[in-house]
Amino acid sequence: MNLSKREFLQVLGAAGAAGMALGTPAQADAATAGNALYDVPAFGNVSFLHMTDCHAQLRPIHFREPNVNIGIGAMKGQRPHLVGEALLKSVNVRPGTPGAHAFTYLDFEQAARRYGRVGGFAHLSTLVQRMKASRKGALLLDGGDTWQGSATSLWTNGQDMVDACKLLGVDVMTGHWEFTYGMERVQEIVEKDFAGKVDFVAQNVKTADFGDPVFKPYVIREINGVPCAIIGQAFPYTPIANPRYMVADWSFGIQDDNLQKMVDEARGKGAKVVVVLSHNGMDVDLKMASRVRGIDAILGGHTHDGMPVPTLVENAGGKTIVTNAGSNGKFLGVLDFDVQGGQVRDFRYRLLPVFANLLPADKAMDALITRIRAPYEAKLAEVLARTDGTLYRRGNFNGTGDQLLLDAMMEVQGAQIAFSPGFRWGTTLLPGQDITREWLMDMTATTYSYATVSEMTGATIKTVLEDVCDNLFNPDPYYQQGGDMVRVGGLSYTCDPTAGMGRRIDNLRLGDALLEADRVYKVAGWAPVAEEAKSAGNKQIWEVVEPWLQSKKVIAPRKLNEPALKNVLPNPGIA
Repeated sequence: MNLSKREFLQVLGAAGAAGMALGTPAQADAATAGNALYDVPAFGNVSFLHMTDCHAQLRPIHFREPNVNIGIGAMKGQRPHLVGEALLKSVNVRPGTPGAHAFTYLDFEQAARRYGRVGGFAHLSTLVQRMKASRKGALLLDGGDTWQGSATSLWTNGQDMVDACKLLGVDVMTGHWEFTYGMERVQEIVEKDFAGKVDFVAQNVKTADFGDPVFKPYVIREINGVPCAIIGQAFPYTPIANPRYMVADWSFGIQDDNLQKMVDEARGKGAKVVVVLSHNGMDVDLKMASRVRGIDAILGGHTHDGMPVPTLVENAGGKTIVTNAGSNGKFLGVLDFDVQGGQVRDFRYRLLPVFANLLPADKAMDALITRIRAPYEAKLAEVLARTDGTLYRRGNFNGTGDQLLLDAMMEVQGAQIAFSPGFRWGTTLLPGQDITREWLMDMTATTYSYATVSEMTGATIKTVLEDVCDNLFNPDPYYQQGGDMVRVGGLSYTCDPTAGMGRRIDNLRLGDALLEADRVYKVAGWAPVAEEAKSAGNKQIWEVVEPWLQSKKVIAPRKLNEPALKNVLPNPGIA
């Protein structure tokens, strides 16, 4: 894609033009504030709406963005590895505005009470309809991680989200956590529920035996007379980050060469616009955009980065727009192209926060959600305890919600050390709010949430930490396999993200004592990827944590167990 000379100004001014510099909603009634924020003039003749990583959150929630998202090497100081004021300055958003709350952790508790909850499919539906009404033929693209992350999605085998997405009007989607329901369930939904309604695309998922495509690699849809290709890129490391046995017959991977083939094939069939609907993670998307030519835009997900402005990446074919649309239903991306003479001449991009107080709930979607939740409402609403501190999950090393799980596992299971996966999904509670079963399930609901207790040597513990740390901080994005650092309870350590593989973790201690390489320690954990875990008779993690919460009644603010960092400061990815 060859863009006009105005592209720099477009990128620089995108956040301000999207209304991110508004005053507080308290200065105007909800309708006026909402109209101002969501008044996004139509542009061009081809439009895509993009959502990703909603993690099955049908109702509005609070969600705290990270204060630690470290960029190493060439990514230091670059989006998405900016947090707080550094991010706001980079995207031209004023502190103290609704946009500052949407995109950063700054003044989170005060801002969350001022601006209210975010997301919710009924409110998202209203925004989608508003954008489609002003953009004839616009397509809604879903980047995946949609069917997992809540109690109702787990208890209905993903059916709640399938029904909600069909009503929302999703046109095309790709996947990641969807695959943890197993191959048969995914294919059942694609072939039955989605038939004739939603295209599930993934160019990089093939049969393990003969390498045949499992899903459509791409679809070509015509928008206002312009043929547009949407190519799917599912999470390439699904069999590593999640249990392999759930996708035993399928192979994944990044597959640049095949992606280039699909781009060329789609162009050869007449596509004038080519977008990749990706679940790679933003760092991987940025590298991919530099290697594969002919892509106009990569609409990305997986790393939950809410980036209000796109990044333009040069490659052998021109330039590619790379975006990432956050998580939990908080945002809707709006990408408008002006296509003339068979070429993209210009574009506009907005990432719109979904403020539930500023968008009326769509009645049809609200009614569907009410029906979905009705059989489970009493169970979801049961109060287990109350929190005196903010409980959140997000950040490279730990969050207070994860710390709660670690503390519970160690106390209930009598373990010296606890590990909790570096998942990025999960919702936030404010001080004084009830800890309900629904919140606990928001933090733990997977199809393999078995709680474990293992005996591990000090050497093995170090190896585990080194492996996960390399997944997070490898300087080559193609070796970053998703997720944040495993959360650690009971054990202190030092981390040097800039060091080489096997040399990032040091000074591991239990209290004042150094961990001994040959000594065996009792380690609690959950969500094991090994197949034997599903038949070992272990409790689910929520079965371990629920009675602990009920016994405590009031949960004091959690003290985060985070590593001491070396050789990374100063870094605009650390607040």
